[in-house]
Amino acid sequence: MYAASSREALDGARVELEAALRGVTTDDAVTTGEQLLSVAETVSDNRALRTALADSVTPPDTRAAIAREVLSGKVTEVTLQTVASAAARHWSSDADLADALLELGRESLLQAAKREGRLDTVEEELFRLGRVVKENTELEQALSDRTRSQADRAQLLSGLIDGKVDDVTKRLAVQAVTTSTEAPGDVIDELSGLAAAAGGRKVAYVTSAGELSGAERPSLAGKLSAIFDAPVTLHVEIDPELLGGVVVRVGDERIDGSIAGKLAALRRGMR
Repeated sequence: MYAASSREALDGARVELEAALRGVTTDDAVTTGEQLLSVAETVSDNRALRTALADSVTPPDTRAAIAREVLSGKVTEVTLQTVASAAARHWSSDADLADALLELGRESLLQAAKREGRLDTVEEELFRLGRVVKENTELEQALSDRTRSQADRAQLLSGLIDGKVDDVTKRLAVQAVTTSTEAPGDVIDELSGLAAAAGGRKVAYVTSAGELSGAERPSLAGKLSAIFDAPVTLHVEIDPELLGGVVVRVGDERIDGSIAGKLAALRRGMR
């Protein structure tokens, strides 16, 4: 989570980037996203550069000039302007700047997918990929093994999904899994939520004792949309141990309507 000043800085940088992307082609938006992800990795890995770009003691114009000097001739003008503008803003920590550039890169790629009507596909693919990774212990361990190089782990994941998912799905997943310190399945889940947010939706992770019927899915989605005041996409997993009912997670909110949950609450109340 960002502190207030970093959140304000990110929001300002995001507004500028969204305006800039409206003036470029979809391919250029993809290029911008990829370049921002690469810059974010570089900034995150280079402490001296990170400090130079985010040190509040240095005047904002000077920090922006440093960004331009480092990146000039290496990235597009939109990417250059985005990084320079971000560097000129006030960040609570230099790590927040690196994280913000990562977010902006991901959002650029998702906006490109949205333009071509592929955002729902990307969201669903990321969700399914997250499930595959979480359910395959050996795969998740291999992807999170820091004794293996980033290139090796990237090749492993790319080999599994290449040609089977949208290019944006692949780019986001490979970059996130190979650079994040989070569990691979969890970071892919976060990307799925980010894709939903890009489409103005929230993701409800539903664990059900059995398959939801064709009538139950829209009914549950409608109730959750009313509760959270936003369109909701359901991602459903089956867990017979719930005995009946469902458990729903939307962001930090958790709603336990399962029989197992009610029995557990009853047992706690009888102690």
